[in-house]
Amino acid sequence: MTVALLFSPQGSQSVGMGRALAAVSPAAASVFREADDALGWSVSSLAWNGPEEELNDTRQTQPCLVATSIACLRALQEQLGSRGERLSPAFVAGHSVGEYAALVAAGALSLADAVRLVARRGELMADAGVNGAMVALIGLDREVVASVVASLGLGADLVVANDNAPGQVVISGTPGALAMVAEPLRVAGARRSIPLNVSGPFHSPHMAGIGAELARALAAADWHAAEPPVVSNVTAEPVSDADEIRDLLARQVHSPVEWVRSVRRMADEGVATFVECGPGNALTGMVRRIMPGARTLNVFDPASLAASADALAVVAAGAPA
Repeated sequence: MTVALLFSPQGSQSVGMGRALAAVSPAAASVFREADDALGWSVSSLAWNGPEEELNDTRQTQPCLVATSIACLRALQEQLGSRGERLSPAFVAGHSVGEYAALVAAGALSLADAVRLVARRGELMADAGVNGAMVALIGLDREVVASVVASLGLGADLVVANDNAPGQVVISGTPGALAMVAEPLRVAGARRSIPLNVSGPFHSPHMAGIGAELARALAAADWHAAEPPVVSNVTAEPVSDADEIRDLLARQVHSPVEWVRSVRRMADEGVATFVECGPGNALTGMVRRIMPGARTLNVFDPASLAASADALAVVAAGAPA
């Protein structure tokens, strides 16, 4: 059975993430030490002990999430290796900041470069000074949301920022545009509208100004071809070439996250098992809505690590899944 690895998005973070894994997995503990050394501040302490307010500051959230996600991956690889098994995914993918963890998993970036890059990305996003916000909509598909936005002539003031799953879409835009669209979306069938705890209209054209600064940071890192390919948030296509990956990451911050298309693309290539490495289960929940027949696994604590390693060992042995 073909496997893809997924890496958790911002919003998945919680105080204590990764601590229990690091206590039982030397490989996971080593990831946190490397992240601490790369940034010169204690990623491990903030992820494990908080305070929550600082962990939720995007400048800190992003490197803490990437480190935790890679710690989850390393613990899984360690556990499977102890059984004589090897994890060989066909694809990797991450949602927004999770794409940087996916690139570490694919060998395109070192962990040290990845946490430094997302720390810079977080700074740029937090300091962009663009007045706007993001709202998650429950109960509407992308096409309906896009039609309502178009009917109001909002243009670039409001866009679909994340196409997460059928019936789960995130919009991003100016406060005025978000206020204008709220009632039409409710009439169109939105069951809930949930403001996200973010500091600006991310994944929208309003963030295009930081793309050039981010591109300079990306150019300074040491890049390699991705193996296995990473499925890009921007194009929903597998990418291996390092130059193309860099260009897409610079665009990603002001482009929609094409998660539905990404999952379907992997499924079309034969992926039937999706393993989310990182705190929570946001992505596997989306996968189950996009591809109801898919098998989903998570790695975020010792219990989920053991369960996922058992399941993957069965898959590797060729037993029925």
